[in-house]
Formats: sequence, C-alpha cells, structure tokens
Amino acid sequence: MEKPSIIELPNEIILRPRFQDHLEDTATEVLERIEKAGEKPILIKRLDDHLFISFNDAERHFWSPQLQLEILDEEEGGCKVYGLFGPNPTLWTFFMFLHFGVATLFIILGIWAYSSASLGKPYGVLVGGMVAMLILWFAFYAFGRAGRAKGKPQMQELHRFYKRALKG
Repeated sequence: MEKPSIIELPNEIILRPRFQDHLEDTATEVLERIEKAGEKPILIKRLDDHLFISFNDAERHFWSPQLQLEILDEEEGGCKVYGLFGPNPTLWTFFMFLHFGVATLFIILGIWAYSSASLGKPYGVLVGGMVAMLILWFAFYAFGRAGRAKGKPQMQELHRFYKRALKG
C-alpha cells in the first residue's frame, strides 16, 4: 500500500521542517483519503494537489503550526508527498517583513557610515545602529526558534494525523 519514509533534517537551524514520502497509491486517492479523515480539532483545506492542515480557532495559538502537503503522481506509478511544517502564513509573512526591514536598515546605515567615513564626518552612531540591527536580527531568529519549540507538540500532532489518515 505505502512506503512512508520521513527524511529528518539534521540541521537544527531549519525553522520550517520538511519531509517526503513515496506512496504506492495515486495522488487523487491519497488526497481524498486525507481530506476525508478530518477530525476535530484538525482543519483541512484543499487547493488542487495541495492540502493545508491546521488547527481550528479553539486550539490555535500564536505559534500554532500548519502542515502543507503537496501530493504529486509519479510517472512510474504511485505518488510523492512533500510535507512542509510552518507557522501561520500571516505570521511567517510578518516575520519575513521584519527580517527584510532590518536587513534594509543595516544596508542603509552601512552605506551612510561609509559615506560619512569617506567625507571625514563622525560615523560612530551609524556603526552602533548597524550593530543594533545585527542584535535585532539575531533576536528575531531566537524568537522564531522559541516559537517553533512552543509549536512542536502541535507539529507532532499534525504529523500523527497525517500518518493515521494514510492508513485510511
């Protein structure tokens, strides 16, 4: 019926863990089986060959993860499941906005500091601002890691649901 194989990432830096499974069933069968296996507090949304599995509002907190599955047929038969755990897309977009904002400020301050140094003007405050941006950048990363740790039990629950749904 199926040969699930989870690829565990040894790198602890990864904020959005991924896995792949090869199944002997067709993608349509697997999509329908998982979609029909919905149970409280799990919510399932389908868009073409993608499933988005998350928790309902009563169980969801700020750091609740979401499991995105892409299920594709393979030419030699069976299908391949690509799984991606991540935070709520709105939260992820907000974090990326913050990271890009800090990076942009860092670059602007760096250019300004270089220009000031070239013109013989004081630039210590600008370099201090660059250091503050680096500290802020690492703080965002640490905050994200802490959030992933808080959401890990729900991430495991989503993965268990996925495995149960495959068994039908």
